[in-house]
Parts: sequence; structure tokens; C-alpha cells
Amino acid sequence: MESKLQELTGRIYSEGIEKANKEAAAILGNARLEATAIVAKANKDAQKILESAKTESENLRKNVSNEVQMSARQAISAIRQKITNLLTAQLVANPVKEALGDKEFMKRIIETMIKNWNPQSSQGIDLDLVLPQADEQQLGKYFSAKSHELLKANLEVQFDEHMSGGFKIGPSDKSYILSFTENDFENFFKEYLRPRTTELLYGSK
Repeated sequence: MESKLQELTGRIYSEGIEKANKEAAAILGNARLEATAIVAKANKDAQKILESAKTESENLRKNVSNEVQMSARQAISAIRQKITNLLTAQLVANPVKEALGDKEFMKRIIETMIKNWNPQSSQGIDLDLVLPQADEQQLGKYFSAKSHELLKANLEVQFDEHMSGGFKIGPSDKSYILSFTENDFENFFKEYLRPRTTELLYGSK
């Protein structure tokens, strides 16, 4: 009887150990599978993060490169424009000053404009002529004396202390005025010469 009890107890113990070993092996196998899956997922996520970081880094590099190139082009363009403006100003300023400083030349220009102001009309017209204050003695007195001869009407000569050269002229009713000051001539010739100067300096685009 005692022998059978020992045999039964041994069998139960052996079956229990075997079952426990199988369960332990199953748990360990599942744990290994889960660990492998976790590592694989971690590697995959890490690869995605690395690729995303590389993409962002490359985009940032391209954006910075484009910004630098654009800034460089703008800087070069601005420098070229300044050089062109300085050169054009030097080319224009002195000849304009010399021409407007020639009083006989100015007389001919103003006389021609006055005589041809309204060539279709036999009647005279009243005009206002504005000259620089510095020209009061030479040009002012000259045109005041010749107003009736030139216009067959009235020429009102006025003086502007802020004008450095040239003249302004228009009807006495102030409906409009034509400006031919030193600045007007300089700006006109600068605009005329600037494209040609740019082409000579940097070549055609």
C-alpha cells in the first residue's frame, strides 16, 4: 500500500514538474518573441526617425543655401545698382551744370520755348517764368525787358532761391507748369543713360 502511494506521489510530482517546465518554456518562448518584436519595432522606429532627421536636415541645408544665394544675388544687384547710379551721376552732373551755367545757351532755350509756345494763335499769351534767384541780374532782367517782344503779351518773371539751375514756365493762370530745373535735366539724363551704363559695365543680360 505504501509502495503504491509513493509511486502515485512520484508520478504526480513528475507530471507537475513536466507541466511547469512546459509552461516555463512557453512563457520564455513568448517573452523571447515579444522581445524580438519590440527590438524590431524599436529598430524600425529608429530608422524612420533617422531618415526623417536626414530629410529635415537636407531640406534645411537646401533652404539655407537658397537663402544665402538669394541674399548674395540681391547684394550683388544692389552694389551694381549703386555703382551704376554713382557713375551715371558723375557722367551727367558736370555737363548739366556747365550747360545750365551758360547764360547765352539758357537764353536761347527759353526764347525758343516762349516763341513756340502757341504757334497756331496770333494772340499773345501770359506766361510765368521762374528762374533761380542767382540768375536775377542776367536772365531776369533780360527776359523782363524782352517780354513784349517775345510774347506780344506779358511775361511775369519770378525767382526761386531753392532752384540751383534751369527754369520753370507755364501759363499765368497756374493751370500747369513745365519744369526744366537742374534736377529735372539730371534725372532725365540719368534715366536715359542708366541702361546703357549698366550694359557697358556688366554686359547685356
